[in-house]
Amino acid sequence: MAKESFNWKGLFVNEDTNNEKNESPAPVITKELENKFPDQQQQYFTENSLPNPFLTDILAVYEKGFESLNAQGFDFFELYKSVMAVGVTNPQSYQMAFTMGKTINPSLTKEFLVEKAKFYIAEIEKVHSKYDTDGKTKKSALDANISAQKQSLTKSITDLETKIAQLQQELATKKAELLKVGEGNREQYSEIQLKIEANNLAKNKILESINTVLTGVNQYL
Repeated sequence: MAKESFNWKGLFVNEDTNNEKNESPAPVITKELENKFPDQQQQYFTENSLPNPFLTDILAVYEKGFESLNAQGFDFFELYKSVMAVGVTNPQSYQMAFTMGKTINPSLTKEFLVEKAKFYIAEIEKVHSKYDTDGKTKKSALDANISAQKQSLTKSITDLETKIAQLQQELATKKAELLKVGEGNREQYSEIQLKIEANNLAKNKILESINTVLTGVNQYL
């Protein structure tokens, strides 16, 4: 009959070494199985038509674990293997497997097989529950990390958009100021220009009169 502990022959180990021998310790994930459950979270078993790339490997792990629970002798595991080989819908396959089991263990009963089947189911459910929790925990952590990154980037984008709007407003203000350059000083600019022109005219006038007298000196003296 099968063991009462769940070791899965190297794939899983006992989390609590202080458990009593008769207890069924909760299995922990090993390095081998960690490789089959990647850190990047993906749904392990999809409901759509697309094939799940992890299903074959993970199913193989469960099958090895199921096999590792089996001990010497004939119990539900041997009957399961025999029926699966002959045909699960063939009533004769069950009768043949049970008859073969009786030759190995004369005290074999239907009740014993049912009880051991429940044991296997319970142990596999424990494993599934653990990895389901682990997977959902990792997925939640990844979701939180993605959410934090999105929030940080959204804030950065908002800040940049605010700065761009401020720069655009500043640019418009500077352009308007450029168009107004000189308008406020137009009167002063005009006055300076008139004084420059008056300076030139005055110089020309005085030089003209001086040159006229100078010509007269040269001519009449």
